[in-house]
Amino acid sequence: MTGNHRDTSISRRRALAVTGGTVAAGGLVVAGYRSAFADEATTTATVTADATASGSSGTCVLMSSVTEGPYYLDNALVRKDITEGKAGVPLTLRITVQDTTESCAPVAGAAVEIWHCDAWGYYSGYTTANPGGSAPAESEDGSTADDDTYLRGYQIADANGVVKFETIFPGWYTPRTCHIHLKVHTGGQKEDGTYEGGTVNHTGQLFFPDDAAEGIFALEPYSKHSGSYTTLAEDMVYDGGGASSGLLTLKPVHKKDVSKGYKGFITLGIDPEAENTGAGSGGGGGGTPPSGEPPTDTPTDSASPSPSASS
Repeated sequence: MTGNHRDTSISRRRALAVTGGTVAAGGLVVAGYRSAFADEATTTATVTADATASGSSGTCVLMSSVTEGPYYLDNALVRKDITEGKAGVPLTLRITVQDTTESCAPVAGAAVEIWHCDAWGYYSGYTTANPGGSAPAESEDGSTADDDTYLRGYQIADANGVVKFETIFPGWYTPRTCHIHLKVHTGGQKEDGTYEGGTVNHTGQLFFPDDAAEGIFALEPYSKHSGSYTTLAEDMVYDGGGASSGLLTLKPVHKKDVSKGYKGFITLGIDPEAENTGAGSGGGGGGTPPSGEPPTDTPTDSASPSPSASS
């Protein structure tokens, strides 16, 4: 999909902020989040259904590792809801972590860390970076989000190797397709609200079918970011390998109204004995939003992390 996005609006609703259950200013389509995704308990039957939905069919495949990209910050919190009131279409992720060396056994206790941009292409910690095309300033979205932590978080896998996140459908930035970054850690522990120690066993990215992204980006607030969107086939990181390369299986919450949100499923096959930090991994450099210059594979001066966070 290329060209300008259409200016079609979804119904405006108040969003639940991640802390304290307060109502965030700016209005967001996250109303109904709790009811739409109320199935908190993960049973063996659910795990089996998730594995089938993600294309595993009873077998597990070692996932493709790729670069962590230029926007990683070592400050994510352990929490399920990472939205912090950011505007966007609700997305619930169910990720199942399996051990490819032990007959697809679940990796209980694995810490899955994710981070992604907001509806206009901005990352927390890098809120002045130009996402390409034409977009309002990140500060204009009216949210109460913390500029260092929004849309970043950890979850610890249960006995079935499952984690669940509540977030929003990511936006896009030049020259990348729509995606979510992730790392899988083992051997560490939760400490002071974050995850400390251990080993990074997998660094990867999750991707979205082009048709789903096209439908979402026609809606507000996404439609306020206009420009050329990079499809999966054009992306510098996605290698066309489907689920084993991070392509999510998506299910709309409401078949006729995508603004109600999506559920995304994937099974991550990892080697718990391996170490992969993402530095120097394959799959391209991850891309960086331009700042008046052609896109590069390293951060621009405007895309430096906040002083309070390390990269």
